[in-house]
Amino acid sequence: MQVFLLELLLVLIVLAIIVLLSISWTQLRGAPWLPTPLHKVKRMLDLADLQPGELLYDLGCGDGRVVIMAARRFGARAVGIEIDPLRYLWCQLLVSLLGLRARVRILSGDIFNHDLGQADVVTCYLLQSTNDRLEEKLVHELKPGARVVSNAFTFSQLKLIAADSKESLYSYML
Repeated sequence: MQVFLLELLLVLIVLAIIVLLSISWTQLRGAPWLPTPLHKVKRMLDLADLQPGELLYDLGCGDGRVVIMAARRFGARAVGIEIDPLRYLWCQLLVSLLGLRARVRILSGDIFNHDLGQADVVTCYLLQSTNDRLEEKLVHELKPGARVVSNAFTFSQLKLIAADSKESLYSYML
């Protein structure tokens, strides 16, 4: 019995270390994971004026709540990009369980290594320093008329078309 408890404790310690590394590693790569409340996700998609059939990219999709709501409530197609392997796997599982494979794709990797050129809408909740680096990529890759909605942090070169100061949400158009 004592050996079993020691083995269980070891497994729990290893899992805790993996989770802590997962959380801190993403912060170094762009932003820590802080889930956006669902009412705020809906407001982001409303600010984006997301339409059925449009293609949304969520940069740093975390647990997939933005891409899932975009597909289920707005009838959009959605692509989430997630650098954290644990959240990437969680998103894959959730999308499958919800039967959204036809409309939602989750990509693994760094947002700076994926082409965003097909997006009608881009959503993000990153740090200001990451938004500053991302802005040039958005300008070069997105087509005219594409919209970008950022949670909490801004873009200085994009044309601001709407803002929700209460929720700290900013909507831009290229």
